[in-house]
Amino acid sequence: MSDQSQPPEPEPHEGPDGAREHGAPSAFEEIVGEETDRDPDLAVIEAGSRTLRAQAGPPEADIVPGRPEDPETDRALREVEAELMGRWPETRLDPSLDRIRALMDVLGEPQRAYPSIHITGTNGKTSTARMIEALLSAFELRTGRYTSPHVQSFTERISVDGAPLSAERFIETYRDLEPYLDLVDGQQPHRLSFFEVLTGMAFAAFADAPVDVGVVEVGMGGGWDATNVIDAGVAVLTPIDLDHTDRLGETPEAIAREKSGIVKRDSVVVLAQQPVEAASVVLKRAAEMDATVAREGLEFGVTSRQVAVGGQLLTLRGLGGEYPDVFLPMHGAHMAHNAAVALAAVEAFFGIGAEQGRSLDPDVVRQAFASVSSPGRLETVRTSPTVLLDAAHNPAGARATAAAVSEAFGFSRLIGVVGPSRGKDVRGILEAFEPVFTEVVVTRNSTTRAMDVDELAALAVEVFGEERVQVEPRLDDALEEAVALAEEEGEYASAGVLVTGSVFTAGDARLLLGKGR
Repeated sequence: MSDQSQPPEPEPHEGPDGAREHGAPSAFEEIVGEETDRDPDLAVIEAGSRTLRAQAGPPEADIVPGRPEDPETDRALREVEAELMGRWPETRLDPSLDRIRALMDVLGEPQRAYPSIHITGTNGKTSTARMIEALLSAFELRTGRYTSPHVQSFTERISVDGAPLSAERFIETYRDLEPYLDLVDGQQPHRLSFFEVLTGMAFAAFADAPVDVGVVEVGMGGGWDATNVIDAGVAVLTPIDLDHTDRLGETPEAIAREKSGIVKRDSVVVLAQQPVEAASVVLKRAAEMDATVAREGLEFGVTSRQVAVGGQLLTLRGLGGEYPDVFLPMHGAHMAHNAAVALAAVEAFFGIGAEQGRSLDPDVVRQAFASVSSPGRLETVRTSPTVLLDAAHNPAGARATAAAVSEAFGFSRLIGVVGPSRGKDVRGILEAFEPVFTEVVVTRNSTTRAMDVDELAALAVEVFGEERVQVEPRLDDALEEAVALAEEEGEYASAGVLVTGSVFTAGDARLLLGKGR
């Protein structure tokens, strides 16, 4: 890891016709020459990485990919998706790292080819990962980001240089790994799972790119999550709350115990604000691993924030000082806290702490945060009336979203479209949204995990009352009904629709409303 951000790449020496002058040093040689204070081998590695980024050009816009336009590519991608879906699903878990360790072994340990930042928690993981990625990219590091679940396409789970793998590269990565998957499958009591294969693909794609740093979000939990074969120097724990209680435990302490399993020896732990019982578990684990802890509210945090057009204006206190006038184009106090956590994580990665008297370049930090997006997180996909998508899928996430909508949007009528998955605290989700929804349309998404609509309707009637609940089993009909309800009583300009309850519901709605095609 570099102790500080590197200076911008110098311009190449060119003659009047644009050709490089004879005998002038190449960009690679110039970068090596700049690195006079570092180990010569590390200077060469850094130069090679920065030369690759220069050749690749600026990162592509971070969009949610749709289906490939080429029919043959689309067919090949569907074949890969079907093979992945034929494995153990993400909802079927076996608390073991044996299979993923075996896969990493036969692949030559690709996850050790670059340093990583590891992220766990209950809510805010993906948004925080995207912010960390944006910051690292702004400081000229080539990034690999692995997040889950996807909003629309499997390919968006694995990103390099801020852009999801292309369909062609995703297919190629899977086919390259296929013989090794077969080998490991034949040696284990159970085949590799869907998530384990995708994790292996991500680590292999990052090593092949190659990236300077991996930003890795756990799938579920921490200690026995497939991503926990990395040896991350920075472990990030976003807010811990009750979710997946049938697998992780029914108390904040039990869930924190599993999630704190990502903390490695001599690492830095960046700890978001937590329930006291969860924080105590993480701090105990950190002490056992001789890890340094940076706590939100003590070593770093949000100093001030105010609502702004299109987002919010923040002053963040990092490990190395204060960063004023940071515009974040995302809504809600929870996103501001995610930004503080992301900033502290990147500072920790660069070795910055208050005792060292150094900080990141504030202008670069501002540039990075201003570029952040997170599809499916209070994302506006239509106006007149405004239609928002949010992936809130547990009560804590729903409360944060409800508060953010109330703060950032002046809706006189807000219609909810809710389609959660089975096994969630659906009553808790509905109760969190009840104060802000004028009416609610209950529906289901396209996955087999979607909650039965009749069961959902019965719960919604208990929470909202029968007169405020509409039932539309098909999501397209639910969207149409919600828009019609929002437009009632001549309140067209100040009415809104919020589609929520699941990442999958947000993704389905995104497609139906013409995004990411």
